[in-house]
Amino acid sequence: MGMPAPNVMSPAMPLLSVLGETIAAARAAGRSDLVGRLEVAADRVRDPRRRIVVAGRIGDGKSCFVNALLNLDICPVGDDATTTIPTLLAHGPEPRAELVLTGHGDVSGGQTKVSVPIGEIATIDARSPLARGLRVVRLEVQVPNALLADGIVLIDTPGVGGHANSYATNLLGLVPTADAVLVLSDASTEITEPELSFLRQVRELCPTVALLLTKTDLYPHWRQVRDADRAHLARAGLDVPMIAVSSVLRTHALRLQDQRLGIESGFGTLYQFLRDQVVARDELATRAEVARDIRSAAEHLALALGSELVAVRDPAQGAAAVRELQSARAAAEELHRRTAAWQQTLADGITDLAADVEHDLRTRLRTIARTTEEWIAEHDPGRHWDRIAEHLTGAIDTALGDNLLWTHARACQVAERVAEHFSEVGAVDLPDVRSGSPADIGRADSVTLADLEPDIGFGSKLLVGMRGSYGGVLMVGLASTFAGLAMLNPISIGAGVLVGSKAFRDDKQARLAKRRNEAKAAVRRFVDDVAFQAGKESKDRLHRIHRALRDHYAGVAERSLRSIDDSLRAAQEAATMATSRRAERAALLEQQLRVVAELRGHAEVRSAAVPNGHADTVAP
Repeated sequence: MGMPAPNVMSPAMPLLSVLGETIAAARAAGRSDLVGRLEVAADRVRDPRRRIVVAGRIGDGKSCFVNALLNLDICPVGDDATTTIPTLLAHGPEPRAELVLTGHGDVSGGQTKVSVPIGEIATIDARSPLARGLRVVRLEVQVPNALLADGIVLIDTPGVGGHANSYATNLLGLVPTADAVLVLSDASTEITEPELSFLRQVRELCPTVALLLTKTDLYPHWRQVRDADRAHLARAGLDVPMIAVSSVLRTHALRLQDQRLGIESGFGTLYQFLRDQVVARDELATRAEVARDIRSAAEHLALALGSELVAVRDPAQGAAAVRELQSARAAAEELHRRTAAWQQTLADGITDLAADVEHDLRTRLRTIARTTEEWIAEHDPGRHWDRIAEHLTGAIDTALGDNLLWTHARACQVAERVAEHFSEVGAVDLPDVRSGSPADIGRADSVTLADLEPDIGFGSKLLVGMRGSYGGVLMVGLASTFAGLAMLNPISIGAGVLVGSKAFRDDKQARLAKRRNEAKAAVRRFVDDVAFQAGKESKDRLHRIHRALRDHYAGVAERSLRSIDDSLRAAQEAATMATSRRAERAALLEQQLRVVAELRGHAEVRSAAVPNGHADTVAP
């Protein structure tokens, strides 16, 4: 079957048209493997979804910011933690909401959706009756909105921080799949060390991150806070843009159509950031990736066509053609051998990675538990339990985040080692081993630190002292009666005070020791629960990484083997082709090779133009 001739192509030709021509060429050549990969790329170009995650501490105004950004009253706003499950907002023709659920023991990743009345979004939490006892993954909301219609998908996340109940680790799990992360910080105070640590982890997992200074309308000194935050970011080595915004001013500006208020709200600068750093960068990355797919497909097609054309043009070289066939067959067998080798390298790499990740995770958690227990042994945990809980949660979140980053870095090293087996095939693109998954938003359950039993009250302490003093008064009073003194005399009362004071001190020390033991036990249970849950999530993450690497390199091996097999078959058929058909077949092959060469040239032009290209932007 002949390959269709393409239209005249130029650098300005729409990307979908070039993809369509390449798909047609691959389909005409019978390369269904290339067709499937190119069709996936075409779907990505047709429907670009840019996921923007909104993160921050509890009370930093994330939901209010999302409402102001969309000019909609859709996310619940309040003084307490109103967002308890991740909320995904996308464009839809009519307002609708669905609760995404999954079974607690479901390892297959199966999910079910339950419709939620749009007016009851504020009442939905992890214990909602609509969940029917299943785990709540996220809340998906579709609303008609101009910004969302441009392909933006916003994710409003639960606030990080709080009393031993932080969502920072869950949030880091979905950051790798985001196109941008907006981290909010209240303008009332300077950025804290836990916030800087969280921002560093987010920056390593997602290249496009911005720090938003919120509630500038409430604090006249917000500029001083902004300058101090910039100094903190510089000392931490974080190159992150900072944008000061006010959701209240934005809402008033839209309601009053006041341009001055709109400028003062800072949302104009935010939209510019979204245009330049999210939309334009995503389009450039998509174009570069699609250009690589087109160039790779053209190279595979040219290999078979070129081999056949050489054999058709020079029938006198039959013996040489046979030798080339034998060499190609040997190369194919060698590639088969390398296929087994890369699979072994991948399996060994994942096994070693799993062991190292588990050891690293347990080492970090044991260090945190030991440090916390040492602090408890020197202080009264009853007076500082909230501080202990906050410190423990923050330290564990940082440890889990660093473990996630380390897993990502090690997975990249495994991917590079596997890619070395394909060096003779040519340049092999490394797969995306980022461990997040859109299906895992909010998957992890929160582990909470148990509350410590409070100390006894003043009345109980007084009763303990009186009970101890009673024995002293009675003992010394009875002895003093032999000296002719009354039962209650200064000596017996003094003895009662001394014995009562000692009893009170002994009871106080016993209660303190009991509180310390209970606090240490609570810390151990908390860390053990975290280790159990984090270990399961880590194994699931490694399984996803393993599957991603396996599927990627299996596709590379399959396409390479398919190209060699097609070349062998085409050259063999050309060697036995009748002389009368050779000229006709050579002309057809030359035409097809020109088509493939034009496709490859267009892909190279696209790749060269990407670094300095200009992508179209969307209006807010």
